[in-house]
Amino acid sequence: MTHVDLIGVPLDLGASRRGVDMGPYAVRAAGLRDVLLALGHEVRDHGNVAVPDRGTFPTDARGGDFLPTIAAVCSELVAHTEASVTEHRFPVVLGGDHSLAAGSVAGASRAMRARGETMGLVWVDAHGDINTPETSPSGNVHGMPVAHLLGHGDSRLHFTTGPAVRPEHTFLVGIRDLDPGERAHLRAYGVHVFTMHDIDRRGLSDVMDEAITLATLGTAGLWVSYDVDVQDPVHAPGVGTPVAGGFSWREGHLVMELLAESGLLVGLDLVEVNPILDVSNRTAELAVGLVSSALGKRIL
Repeated sequence: MTHVDLIGVPLDLGASRRGVDMGPYAVRAAGLRDVLLALGHEVRDHGNVAVPDRGTFPTDARGGDFLPTIAAVCSELVAHTEASVTEHRFPVVLGGDHSLAAGSVAGASRAMRARGETMGLVWVDAHGDINTPETSPSGNVHGMPVAHLLGHGDSRLHFTTGPAVRPEHTFLVGIRDLDPGERAHLRAYGVHVFTMHDIDRRGLSDVMDEAITLATLGTAGLWVSYDVDVQDPVHAPGVGTPVAGGFSWREGHLVMELLAESGLLVGLDLVEVNPILDVSNRTAELAVGLVSSALGKRIL
């Protein structure tokens, strides 16, 4: 039995399109808690981290204008995931846009460091999310959390002394849409990247085996940050930044199943579910399935 903490973060300030703030509600409504209870887990739902409504900001606010508020939200989220991991519980963070991971991953990293341990990161996403404010074409903060977790970018989004995760323990999987600045950062920062080209050539199982092996080499645990836009839009229509050519339904589950089999997962993000763009709540239902696979659900 795993002791699960559900933490909602109805954050849409890091993205351009509205609606992703309703993601935590949609995933809950799709039955996440009941599914996890049926798997034999103990579940505490901590509700949602408070996030100011975007409608309260000036109508011309864009991109980096929201960064101070996002930093405040992430700071509160740091406290939640740090406490959860410290208590040897398993935080499941429901987004909301992916900028929240600057807080969730940092909080888990702080808890691990307090007991003399380090943590690996598997970032499953169509996008690199490794821009800084200086390189981002849009200024949208949901395209920056990996850079900040590695210690780059705006210091307001740094919540650990030094990088929250080391580049040699950071793996990006499913990538197929990068900005020019992100390509430069990926070369300079030394993280590991598996694009859809790599997955097509090598197979997803082989890629994930390598990512898990190296991300846990010399670390005591592993965080997975899963953006549902890594799925092909056919299977996940309810996302704000869809990119064709992504994971099939089964490939998404395979990623989570292999991570679960490692026995080293300490927590996860499930982000970017946008109910406004969804069809019959299919993306939220997929999200529930992905979390359940990460927490031990199997076909047989």
